[in-house]
Amino acid sequence: MSEKEYLYQERLKRYLTAMRNEKPDCIPIRPFVAEFTAKYAGYTCQEVTHDYRKAFDAVLKCARDFDWDAMVPNMVYVWTGLTQALGLKYYAIPGIHIPPDTAFQYLEPPEQKAFMKPEEYNMLIDDPTAFLYTVWLPRVSSEISRDGFQSPYRTMLALVKGAMAMSDYFNAFGPQVERMRREAGTVSAIAGILKAPLDIIADKLRGYVGLAKDLHRQPEKVLEACEALAPHLTQVARMTADPEKKVPIGFWMHRSAVPFISMNHFSNIHWRTLKPIIEELWSHRLRVLFYAEGDWTPHLDSFAELPEGSIVFHIDRSDVFEAHRKLGRKFCLSGGLPNWLLNLGTPDEVRRYCKKIIDSIASDGGYIMDASAIIQNDAKVENVKAMTDFTRSYGKYGERGFEGLKNRRQDLGEAGECKPATGLKNLKVKPGSCVPWDEKRKEIERVSGDEDLLKRVWEEIDSLGYLFIWQVLLSF
Repeated sequence: MSEKEYLYQERLKRYLTAMRNEKPDCIPIRPFVAEFTAKYAGYTCQEVTHDYRKAFDAVLKCARDFDWDAMVPNMVYVWTGLTQALGLKYYAIPGIHIPPDTAFQYLEPPEQKAFMKPEEYNMLIDDPTAFLYTVWLPRVSSEISRDGFQSPYRTMLALVKGAMAMSDYFNAFGPQVERMRREAGTVSAIAGILKAPLDIIADKLRGYVGLAKDLHRQPEKVLEACEALAPHLTQVARMTADPEKKVPIGFWMHRSAVPFISMNHFSNIHWRTLKPIIEELWSHRLRVLFYAEGDWTPHLDSFAELPEGSIVFHIDRSDVFEAHRKLGRKFCLSGGLPNWLLNLGTPDEVRRYCKKIIDSIASDGGYIMDASAIIQNDAKVENVKAMTDFTRSYGKYGERGFEGLKNRRQDLGEAGECKPATGLKNLKVKPGSCVPWDEKRKEIERVSGDEDLLKRVWEEIDSLGYLFIWQVLLSF
């Protein structure tokens, strides 16, 4: 076994042990570093955002130079070469709309120009995939037209370029993960993508203002739409998850916390349609990383209802101590180091805050060191290094003699029970499909050969068309 492979196996074991809410040899370090990698590697934000190969190289440089257990293969995930090919209107691209050393920006349209109209809920509910292709995509794209505002040539070209660009980009992740392992001994931190149904409506369909009004004017339609979206979001999460079921699915939590919505809407719409997704994924042994952007403290009791071990809860602005008190006995926690401290503080201040976190919530294991939010190019290199070096030296369980995990396991029994999930709605068109084989079969007058072969290949290719539009919605 090579030195790097030995290091990789050691780091993987450490990372997986912590995520099981157990005590590894020391606290894993898993920073979600985005534009910081560009700054460290000497690139601009434009370079790592518009050329994913440079983004990959920047990640590798950080992986080699920092003693981190796990990283995302490219946390600057939105490749603007792809978004430009599709003509997506909701991104400000570094070097075009904004300065080249500014991170890409999401441009939310005004309420009257939302990408879904308030009277279109029934269309979304009837067949979400068809709605995304026929209504949503032409509205979000300057290249793809449904009503003749763009030439058929540009429309068809954008679809082909977008699909081939997505294939090129996603197929590059496998070699990138292997490079991280072989060249740096670093683990790929997450795999797959998930967003909550209500967040999707707020982020990409109605916009926040439109959704806020809909929650009061037609809450029953919002609920129906969330119920229709949930099986598809579950399916995409499963299709993109780690096939070995080791690292968690990334779940990006945006606008469904108090005060963005009321507690009533959280309980009766957001959580009612999200909880079955998590339970379904866990029934297949797929753990989810709750990347809880913002303050989710009022909702910790709800998260505590989930099966033990089914999530990792990442702390941004949530109360660190409440999160530990209410979730720490069931789930691994991560994060909690303020990003402003990495930007404005000193290395000594960073070290003191890391010590505070470790002493307060990490003594029993089940904790992963990270900043509160994604680390961008305003973070000081010396502060990120201070977080890394202090955690590695101070966070050694064996030397510090932390106790308590054994008693916790005795109280809770065996972790990770998986039960069949219930609560996801049955849909007219099965998730994972655009045009079902049964529908296609009616168009074929006569089959003289192996129909099972025809069906299998049709469904395999059809699922690629399905995954394309849902990945545009979720990832780009």
